[in-house]
Amino acid sequence: MTAISEKQRPPGGGRGDAATHAVDEFLPPANMVALALQHVLVMYTGAIAVPFIVGSALHLTQEQIAFLIQADLITCGIATIIQTVGVWRFGVRMPLMQGVTFASISPIIAIASDPSIAAGGTDAGLRAVYGSVIAAGLFAIIVAPIGKHVVRIFPPVVVGAVLTCIGLSLLPVAIQYAAGGFVEDAGAPGYVALAFFVLATIIAINVVARGFIRNVAIFIGLVVGVIVAGFAGMLDLSAVGDAKAVVLITPFHFGAPTFHPIPIATMCLVVAITWVESIGDTIVVGDMVNRKPTARTISDLIRADGLSTMLGGIMNSFPYTAFSENVALVSITGVKSRWVVALAGCFLVVIGLSPFLATAVAALPKPVVGGAGFMMFGTLVVVGVKTLRSVDFDGTFRNFIVVGISVAMCMIPIMNGKFFQFMPDWSQVLFTSPVIMGAVTAIVLNMLLNGIEAKGATLAEA
Repeated sequence: MTAISEKQRPPGGGRGDAATHAVDEFLPPANMVALALQHVLVMYTGAIAVPFIVGSALHLTQEQIAFLIQADLITCGIATIIQTVGVWRFGVRMPLMQGVTFASISPIIAIASDPSIAAGGTDAGLRAVYGSVIAAGLFAIIVAPIGKHVVRIFPPVVVGAVLTCIGLSLLPVAIQYAAGGFVEDAGAPGYVALAFFVLATIIAINVVARGFIRNVAIFIGLVVGVIVAGFAGMLDLSAVGDAKAVVLITPFHFGAPTFHPIPIATMCLVVAITWVESIGDTIVVGDMVNRKPTARTISDLIRADGLSTMLGGIMNSFPYTAFSENVALVSITGVKSRWVVALAGCFLVVIGLSPFLATAVAALPKPVVGGAGFMMFGTLVVVGVKTLRSVDFDGTFRNFIVVGISVAMCMIPIMNGKFFQFMPDWSQVLFTSPVIMGAVTAIVLNMLLNGIEAKGATLAEA
C-alpha cells in the first residue's frame, strides 16, 4: 500500500506511520469522539424515522414504538461496526454509516397490514415482516458474489446522477424540519430564524476556522442551535425525565418470525433496490478517501448489508443500507478514517441501550436539524455535480439524457407523491422513492444509450 502525502491526511490530525492509509488511521482520542458524535447527530433523526413512521402507521403503543427505535439504534450501531471494521468477507472497511432504508417503509406497512396475515393473531403482521427481513438478508448474502457484475452498471455518469438525486431527495426533509417539522404552526418566524441561524453559524465556522474546529462545524452548529433554542423556549426535555436509564433489547420481542412467499419476494426486491444506493455511496466515498472499491469489496459490502439485515429481523428492526447523510459529512470534513465511523457505531449501541439517552438526543429541535441539513444535503448535490465532471458531455448528447431524465424522474415523488398511485401496490416501493426512481432511471437509460462497460470505470483493480 502506498504512502499518502500530508495533504491527503485528514485535517483532524491523524496519527500513524507514513505507510498508513488515511482510511485506516486512528486520530487523537478527543478528535475521534467529537467527530464520531457529529456522525451520530447527523444521522440520528433519519435513523429513528423509519421505526417511528412504521410504528405510528400500525397504531402501536408508545412503549412499542420506543422499543422499535431502541432496536433500530442498536442494530444501526452493530451494522456500522460490521461495515467499517469488517469481519472476514463481511464489510467494505470504509467510513460508511448504516441505517434502515426508507425504501422499506411502504412494504413493511403493507405486509404488517395484510388482512390474511393479520388473521394469524396478535403481532402476526410484524412477525411476517421480520420473517421476510431475515429471508431478504440471507438472499443478499447468497447473491453477494455477483457484486463484480453489478458494479459494471455504475460508471461516473450513473454515480453522479444518483448522488445528485440523493441530495435533492433529502433537501425537502431539511426544509420541512427548518419550518418546525410536522406541527400546527410550521413555518413560524421563530423556527425559520433558528434554522438559518444554525446554517449561518456552520458557514461562518467553515469560512473562518481551520483544522479540527472546521471539521466539527456541524456539531458546533447543532450545539449552539440547541442552546439558542433553550433560551427561546423551543427545547422540550419533558420526556427525558421519565425515561429509564437502561433497557435491554430482546430478540424476537414480538414472537417467532413467520415466512410467507409474497412478503419475502417483496422484501428481497427492496433489498436489491437498496444496493443501488449502497454501491453508489461506496464508490463515491471511495473517490473521497482515495481507496476505490474493487469487485471483491463490493461483494463484501453487499454481504455485510445482508448480515445486518438478517440481524435486523432478529433484533426487531428492518433492512439496512449505507446512510447518504453521512456521505455528505465525509465530504464536508475531509476526515477519512473508518475508525471514526466505527466509534460512531459504538455510540449508537450505547444510546440504543438507554431510553434516557435516546430520548435526550431525540429532543433536538427540528429547526436546528433543518439548518444543518441545508449544509449537508446541499453539499451532497454538489458532490454529485463534481462526480459528473469526468463525464463526456461534449462528445455525445446521450449523457445529457441520462442525467437530465434521471433527475426529472427523481423529482416526481418529491413534488407529487401520488403521481403513480395507479400502479400496483407491490411496485410502490419503486415509484414513491425519489432515490430509487432516479437511480433506476439512470441505470436503465445508461445501459440502453451507452451500453455496459467491460469493466466498471469507477473500480480499482481487484
